[in-house]
Amino acid sequence: MRILTVMMRKIFKGLIVIVVLLLQFAELFAQQNALFSQYMFNTLAFNPAYAGSRNVAAATALYRNQWVGIDGAPQTGTFTMDAPFANERLGLGIQLMSDKIGITKTTGIVLSGAYRIPINEGSLSFGLQGSMNNYFAGFSNVNLDPSGPVPDMAFAADVNKTLYNFGSGAYYRNSRFYAGFSVQDFVRNRLNFNDINPGDITARQSAHAYLATGYVFPLGFDFDLKTSVLVKGVKGAPVQGDFNATLWIKQVLAIGAEYRTSADISAMMEIKVSPRVSLGYAFDKSITSLRTYNSGSHEFMLRYEFSFDRDRILSPRYF
Repeated sequence: MRILTVMMRKIFKGLIVIVVLLLQFAELFAQQNALFSQYMFNTLAFNPAYAGSRNVAAATALYRNQWVGIDGAPQTGTFTMDAPFANERLGLGIQLMSDKIGITKTTGIVLSGAYRIPINEGSLSFGLQGSMNNYFAGFSNVNLDPSGPVPDMAFAADVNKTLYNFGSGAYYRNSRFYAGFSVQDFVRNRLNFNDINPGDITARQSAHAYLATGYVFPLGFDFDLKTSVLVKGVKGAPVQGDFNATLWIKQVLAIGAEYRTSADISAMMEIKVSPRVSLGYAFDKSITSLRTYNSGSHEFMLRYEFSFDRDRILSPRYF
């Protein structure tokens, strides 16, 4: 056990080095997908290999109201549910999501499946996901400058499309460590209708890459320090890293902080109302020039774990 723990710590340190190196290449990667501060409660949303990894059926709802005070700022809601099957060798998950930014709104469903391989005291899983989203952009509702061209063909019609995509990922975890890598949106779907003039600007979906890792350090006296890192990359925007540290008290109450590179600092907390019910909240404060125009971002989380065996005791799960 001690050898395994030492090995996990070395892997964790190695992944941190990789994270730091990736952040040096900020000019290579742009964010299209929804963003959450409490990503550790919403892993299924970006890595299908997570499905069923908690060994119980779990449902998680998250709502994020970003940049309060800015008209058209992102508002995102997501509901995920996953469970293990076939003696915990298979995991299946579903996600429902709604993401609204300005005149655009994306709603959809994502189905995920994972195959798990037991390794010592942990498991390694590989997952695939398929998604169907409705993308709407209300260009006709934009208030245009009356001195401009009439009509302006760029805003003459709304965009309303159904987009199909897929992703994949790998995920390893044991009781105190996890690491995962995933890629979403392999298909470069067109987001606009500019099919007539080949010279028009074409907006497309881009593949998003995610690297996530975390480790829980036991501090004794009913205290544990849970650390986690998420690195997100997409072509056209800077690589972004979320660094999180949370102090758990008696495995019931957690208080933590997060730093998102060149974006926000966050304060968060989680409380286990019961062995099956958890509540979470995060408040983000911008550290860019946007801080002048908004009063922060609010994020709420609710998780419920199902137990169909009344005699089974739900053991603490950090991830």
